[in-house]
Amino acid sequence: MFAYVKGSLEEKSTNYVVIDVGGIGYKIFMSNISINEIGEIGKKVKVHTYYYVREDNISLYGFLTRDELKMFELLLSVSGIGAKSAIAMLSNITPAGFACAIISNNVALLKKIPGIGPKTAQRIILELQDKLKSEQELSINEQQTKIEIEINNENVEEATQALQILGYNKKEIDKAFDKIANKDVSVEELIKKGLSILSR
Repeated sequence: MFAYVKGSLEEKSTNYVVIDVGGIGYKIFMSNISINEIGEIGKKVKVHTYYYVREDNISLYGFLTRDELKMFELLLSVSGIGAKSAIAMLSNITPAGFACAIISNNVALLKKIPGIGPKTAQRIILELQDKLKSEQELSINEQQTKIEIEINNENVEEATQALQILGYNKKEIDKAFDKIANKDVSVEELIKKGLSILSR
């Protein structure tokens, strides 16, 4: 319903901001990281939004980047994860770190996030990895019709899978990685570099 909200930042609290748009104040829940980075009171800001509707709750959740929004939507797709848990995760881990944790089965990293126990961490990884596999199966025919030069770099392959989890397709990712001169870095650094190009 709301793709984004653009207006004057009127209030910053511990878990939400208020943005004035034409005399109407929108209360938007955000991660602590985003609230700290959004800017000063009175500044004109633009926030990507998710309109969250449940029987007993209608709320707006906000994100400074589309990657944050994608991560939030992914978390909501996991059974047992609600909006509050998802926004709490965004307060403690970046989209790049999150995608890296999923690909590398890093349960220990996800367990460090407040409110996420070992079972929940395992469920997040399992369900999102299964989602990635389904998306890869849907595109297998297209991939079979092409002759591709494979990059012999496990980090690039893992970073590609992580970016696919965040919703980008392989063509977009390959083009982004073509623009990165030095690929001999960590998986998370590759993901960060890829996101900086893809989110332009």
